Amino acid sequence: CLPANQERFADGRLATVQFHPSAQVVMTAGHDRSVSLFQVKNFNLYCVDGVRNPRIQSIYLESFPIYKACFSVDGEQVIATGTHHKMFFVYDMMSGSIIPIQRVRGVEERFLRDFEVSPDGSFMLLTGTSGYLHLLSMKTKELISTMKVNGRCTASAFTPDSSKIYSYSKEGEVFIWDVRSRKCLHKFEDEGSLEGKCIAVSENNQYVACGSASGVVNLYTTDVCLKENHPKPVKAIMNLVTSATCVTFNPTTEILAVASREADEAVKLV
Repeated sequence: CLPANQERFADGRLATVQFHPSAQVVMTAGHDRSVSLFQVKNFNLYCVDGVRNPRIQSIYLESFPIYKACFSVDGEQVIATGTHHKMFFVYDMMSGSIIPIQRVRGVEERFLRDFEVSPDGSFMLLTGTSGYLHLLSMKTKELISTMKVNGRCTASAFTPDSSKIYSYSKEGEVFIWDVRSRKCLHKFEDEGSLEGKCIAVSENNQYVACGSASGVVNLYTTDVCLKENHPKPVKAIMNLVTSATCVTFNPTTEILAVASREADEAVKLV
């Protein structure tokens, strides 16, 4: 396969690569302050050498190195946060307009970086400092409620039905929140975790994967996570030797990808 972004290579590190939820389009975004969209030919068929992946659009956000970018569930918007900014941008793909969200009323943070979009497209969860989690309406980008974990939150994941949020703390604790009431339903300790790094919930809601700074990824069943304070993992994946910075399940929950950005080619499929 030719590089997806061959018509416009980034000038800096890429922070995000994501496929559009419904179109044959891939987005790249990163430290060169730009978001680019490319039409990807034949990515769901056989890859053919020589096929162009034409660039559809590039937007440039001045003085705004991008920390993370993400499509909305309907694929009509791109949300982008910066590396050291309290504001974020919304790119409306239907109108072509770039909307700066200068400040969310009720959110007092020095900078906003990490966020998650709920699978049903209703919510946006901003990870703040000092353990604060800010739940926003995806439609209005206004604050609905704020939750707080003990310590510092390093990663969060919605369940597939968007009814719960799993939040992983730097101290290795996982808090399970009810989205409707914003109450903490339960919390458990990730076995052997010295520092929590990343978390994922499988699309069939059967498993939770927790990746830590030691490189160990623990796999739990969700029913045990909701009941026990010290659950035993069904499997501890030891294949990474550097910090686990990304875990994600494939759509049929048959494969778990674990990765570390701290070493070249540190990607394992389990």
